[in-house]
Amino acid sequence: MFVQVDLKKDIEAKIEEIQKRLRKYGLDGWLLFDYHGSNRFAHDLLAIPPNTVLTRRFLYWIPARGEPEKVLHTIEADSLDYLPGKKHLYLSWSELEAVIVTILKKAKTIAMEYSPRNNNPNVSVVDGGTIEVVRDAGVEVVSSADLLQHFTSVLDEKQIESHLAAAEVLSKTARRAWDLIADQLRAGKSISEYDVQQFILSEFIANECVTDEGPICAVNDHAALPHYMATRETSRNIEPGDFILIDLWCKKDLPHAIYSDITRVAVAAPQPTPRQQEIFEIVKHAQTKSIELIRSRLKSGKRVTGAEVDDLCRNLIKEKGYGPNFTHRSGHNIDTNVHGAGANLDNFETCDHRKLLPATCLSIEPGIYLPGEFGVRLEYNLLIRDDGTLQITGGTEESI
Repeated sequence: MFVQVDLKKDIEAKIEEIQKRLRKYGLDGWLLFDYHGSNRFAHDLLAIPPNTVLTRRFLYWIPARGEPEKVLHTIEADSLDYLPGKKHLYLSWSELEAVIVTILKKAKTIAMEYSPRNNNPNVSVVDGGTIEVVRDAGVEVVSSADLLQHFTSVLDEKQIESHLAAAEVLSKTARRAWDLIADQLRAGKSISEYDVQQFILSEFIANECVTDEGPICAVNDHAALPHYMATRETSRNIEPGDFILIDLWCKKDLPHAIYSDITRVAVAAPQPTPRQQEIFEIVKHAQTKSIELIRSRLKSGKRVTGAEVDDLCRNLIKEKGYGPNFTHRSGHNIDTNVHGAGANLDNFETCDHRKLLPATCLSIEPGIYLPGEFGVRLEYNLLIRDDGTLQITGGTEESI
């Protein structure tokens, strides 16, 4: 199997960094397990080439000290030859279990892509049966969640530049979308949710950006459905006086580029109604206070977790009587996927007690949704710099 020298060097450097972090976390090692692509983190971490044939279970053991070890089925014996470490081959399931006991004989506590009680399903990708087999080898299995995000979610300078470029495209596109709606309505012409959606997609193409789906343009009660997506069949025309929400996300069409993700609201009227203004101000206040918490913790060098931020944001909305109308987490990690692998602002849908790390990116997007009326969600992105400073990207919305 031919592998570039640079890849081998990169892998060796990554393993060295992993071992340093394992020792820092007080762990004896990290056991990566995959079956038929079930663990994308293992594939990404080990930089497994896309065309590698891996149809059987494999494991890669990275001890806190010493040489890694790999476990493969005999019919795929050479599939991971580019990775350093001793190779163990198996044929039967019983041989596989025996090898697991062998490679873990000196370990007591190890990390795997697992989350107790599935509290964090974003990283809990190793099946329960495999966890049982590993525990039967006499080790304690803990979650790799904190460890993992150092290697999946920390951005380099080129990636940060790509995020900033995408954020600028989104901010400009949102302004152009509002202008398009206003121009059409002033001219007495019809324009629909679907028309706006397609316009935004055309702007992405013109700016050499890509997206995985969407975007969202939702009018009135459609805006009370957080993931409403207009189609030709369901789309509604935008009329004077309507409340409008747009949610758009994209990244530059480049390898390893990072997404940006924003949500804005507007009214096709001289000013919002008192009810619309009230909801906007509650959501905006919760967003602002959440950012202040993150910024103050980063400035003081203290740990801040996604769960803490979500608790604060959610409680502020609850205090105003709209707790049941805030139906999702307060934000999510952003990387090469719009919903990234790092810490989310979440203690509602999941329990995400991971630390917010330097050189990572996330969204902050509280919302209040009033069924049959409208919904307000405000979203921009937070880029945590290496020095602990917090940069808001994608532009802010100070008023409707």
